[in-house]
Amino acid sequence: MIKPLLAGLLGGLFCICTTRADDLQAIRDLKLENGRILSVKRITRPYHIDKQDRKIGKIPSRIIVKLVLMPAKGSCINVEIWLPERDKWDGRFVGRGNGGAGGHIDPDGFIGSIRMGCASATTDMGTAPAPDIGIGNPEVWKDFGFRSTHLMTVAAKKVITAFYGKPPTYSYFLGHSTGGQQALQEAQRYPEDYDGIGAGVPAHCRTPLHAYFLWNYQLVERCRLTKEQDRNLIAAAVEYFAAREKKPYAGKVISDPRCTMQDIEAVIALARKKDPSLTEQHAEILKKIFDGPKNSKGERIFGGVPLGSSIFPATGNRYLFQWVTEKNIDYNAINFDGDIDAYTRKMGKYLNAEDPDLSRFRARGGKLLMVSGTADSVVPFHATLDYYERCAEKVGSMEQLQEFFRYYLFPGGPHSIGLPGTLEKLIAWREKGIAPEGIDIKLKDGTGVTIYPYPTGVKRGGVEPVNPRFSPAAEE
Repeated sequence: MIKPLLAGLLGGLFCICTTRADDLQAIRDLKLENGRILSVKRITRPYHIDKQDRKIGKIPSRIIVKLVLMPAKGSCINVEIWLPERDKWDGRFVGRGNGGAGGHIDPDGFIGSIRMGCASATTDMGTAPAPDIGIGNPEVWKDFGFRSTHLMTVAAKKVITAFYGKPPTYSYFLGHSTGGQQALQEAQRYPEDYDGIGAGVPAHCRTPLHAYFLWNYQLVERCRLTKEQDRNLIAAAVEYFAAREKKPYAGKVISDPRCTMQDIEAVIALARKKDPSLTEQHAEILKKIFDGPKNSKGERIFGGVPLGSSIFPATGNRYLFQWVTEKNIDYNAINFDGDIDAYTRKMGKYLNAEDPDLSRFRARGGKLLMVSGTADSVVPFHATLDYYERCAEKVGSMEQLQEFFRYYLFPGGPHSIGLPGTLEKLIAWREKGIAPEGIDIKLKDGTGVTIYPYPTGVKRGGVEPVNPRFSPAAEE
């Protein structure tokens, strides 16, 4: 009697384990266009080790899928997907953006989604193992600009359907910086991919933005700044703008750093008064840094470093110029006339996400949230604000635009800022019709404030737009 009973129990246990293992076979057998599944693993340990080697607990069981896509010769796109167990899936898919030059996959970003019960995916954008892979390779330019994110999304939805037996009910995308570029490319080029999109400090005006990095680099190379001088310039700007600010911003941050050359000169003069080490040569260089790059005809290539933000972060990220020339390039030899024109012609059509026509995204019920920080010198707010204004003009009015697209300016926000609960707010807006209004944030000193969608409480416009020829029309 005992032996048959034991055999029955073992047999039942064996069936359960076999079925659980076999439920991944549908993913392994999946055929991908110009790609293949690399691995499919179920991870049951209730923790994750993040990139700082910290142990993050309370992580539910998940299936991790890794795959590679090769849509063209010279293209290699890595994708990673995390799937909750079937009984834990909430029916949603969340695509996640990358950062910087991409080239890696950061699984830390999956943690919030997997805890919520969402399936998630991200991509290395086709730039692994390092940005150098883009040198002289237009296929990498396309992948980095737009293609990898879309193909990741298509592949992830196929994997989701294979595992759960049905596609996601709703799909959302969240991206920050380069991920913000990915977010806006999706809304503009592939509006059918996502129902809601969060674009944090988006690097959408990509080729002019990198011209801005080069401009600042060349100027600082000609007249070096110290960290103390940089801090004094920030303090002078905050002091100068305090008279325009309302509580609780006055004397703490600059909530609206839009300015004229007169403002720039006044801030520099105030900084020099407080810091005698800032010379006349510094003053001339700083005027150009805060005004931003122009060519010899005076055409606006990009805006300047926002007053009240650090200059140093705005001197890096020059790898795009290697992509169109060579690795060992002399950055100081690049000019802002013919060289920038050639660079723009080659890359702008793939990398920039500047199309203000979001009618297809709007028509399918898409919702878009975007945020900039007013003290972000890595991806300054001014090109993003201008883009938002152009979207309003295209749709007919700011009121119509805000029916599906809302933009927040975070006072004193650095490059690392984001809107609290972006995914939850997108879900509420898209699925329940509850549009976000005031959002509670904290300033860098811990002061709590509520910010509202632009342009509530502030003037519209006020930034000189990038000349259209430095942001050519998109191409496939």
